[in-house]
Amino acid sequence: MKLLLFLILLVICWPAALLALILYPLIWLVLLPFRIVGIAVSGVFELISAIFTLPARVLRAI
Repeated sequence: MKLLLFLILLVICWPAALLALILYPLIWLVLLPFRIVGIAVSGVFELISAIFTLPARVLRAI
C-alpha cells in the first residue's frame, strides 16, 4: 500500500516524493529518542501500578 501511494506521489509530484524519501529516515531518527522515552515511562507507570495493586492481589489469592 505504501509503495502504491509513493508511486502515485511520484507520478503526480516527483520532487515532493524525492524530498519525502530523503526526509523520512531523518525524521524517524529524530523521533526515535522520544519513542524510547515513551516506552520507558510506560514501563515505570506499569511498575508503579503493579506495586500498588500487589497487596490487593495477595489478599485476593488467600
